[in-house]
Amino acid sequence: VQLVESGGGLVQPGGSLRLSCAASGFTFNTKPMSWGRQVPGKGLEWVSGIYSDGTTYYSNTVKGRFIISRDNARNMLYLQMNSLKPEDTAIYYCAIARGAYGNDWPPFYRGQGTQVTVSS
Repeated sequence: VQLVESGGGLVQPGGSLRLSCAASGFTFNTKPMSWGRQVPGKGLEWVSGIYSDGTTYYSNTVKGRFIISRDNARNMLYLQMNSLKPEDTAIYYCAIARGAYGNDWPPFYRGQGTQVTVSS
């Protein structure tokens, strides 16, 4: 299993970023996929998940601002992050858990992460 995230960076409050995750080594279109994030000194927080049929779930902290999507033909997972806040600053991970909902955390696998920093 390999999960490789990209798209992180520095953005001002109110700005947007789109994260991508390239997946390989497993049958992507059969697995629920998730995004999580972590800040130093805290645990890995579930952010959003999506089933292979496109059903999506979001944590209350990002609902209405973030959009998760997937391209099963390209084995890609995405996270469109809008209206970013300083408290969204974290390392973001693409992950595979037993399901796509927060109760299915923690994940079995995760990538190396991509840093997102929201600051003026």
